[in-house]
This record gives sequence, C-alpha cells and structure tokens, in this order.
Amino acid sequence: MAWVSDRILRRLDGAVRGLRLLAVSGIVVALASCSPTFRNHGYIPSEEELALIEVGVDTRDTVAATLGRPSGQGLLNDVGWFYVQSRWKHSGALAPKEIDRQVVSITFTEAGKVENIERFGLENGQVVAISRRVTDSNIKGVGFLRQLLGNIGRLRADQFVD
Repeated sequence: MAWVSDRILRRLDGAVRGLRLLAVSGIVVALASCSPTFRNHGYIPSEEELALIEVGVDTRDTVAATLGRPSGQGLLNDVGWFYVQSRWKHSGALAPKEIDRQVVSITFTEAGKVENIERFGLENGQVVAISRRVTDSNIKGVGFLRQLLGNIGRLRADQFVD
C-alpha cells in the first residue's frame, strides 16, 4: 500500500508543478500584453532633405524629384504640400494615444515656385511651429493705404530734425 500512496504523492507533486508553471506563464503573458507598442504613420522629409530645397528657386517638379509627393497620409493641393507623420502608443486594451505629430508644409507661389517651408510639431496638444523659412514679406492682403498709415505710429520727431 505504501507504493500506492507514494504514486499518488508523485502525481500530486506533478500536478502542483504544472499549476505553478501555468500560473507563472499566465503572469508573464499578462505582463507582456500590457507593455506598450509604438507605431509610426506617414512620412516627413528630414532636415537634410529639406536643406536641398531652395525657397524662391525650386518648383513643384524639383520638390517632387527631391522629396517625393505627399502620400495618402499627407495633403496635396494647389496652395502647398503637407507631409504628416504621427507616432502612436498602443497599451493593451486601452485606446491608442497619439504621442507625437510632425507636419512639414511647403507652400508655392502662383507661378509654382517654393514660397515657404515650415515644420510644425505637437506640444501638449497644441500645434507649434518648429522651423520656418520664408522669402518675401508678410504683406499679402494688406492694401497700400494700410501699409502707408501703418507707419505713422513708428515715426519720431527726432527723425525729421537734424
């Protein structure tokens, strides 16, 4: 009879080991499923690639040859091209969260030349201009009289007297 109880003890010991292994495996799987994964969507040109584009010189065709046209994630219209890249954090069953977004905006004149290159980022949920290259002054939509009258407050009497 001793061999029967010894056999039962060995089976119970094997069952306990199996349960321990199953519990440890379950904990490892649960912890691994909660670890975040990151995904990148879209494309933006690097600073080195943007340095190859000359404001006022390059055209839509030369920009397309150098950087490529924006993909489906970006936006392509008559005013400019917008390259968009986002980084998302996925954590288990929680909803994905956008942790970074960058937008590169290249605008063109009516003649098709590069007018402006800007890079925007996402800081605390607010869009922030990171870098900007502009050639001409910011007087679009400002009439002649407004430009003329806008300088009145900037004049001092000592500028007229020698």
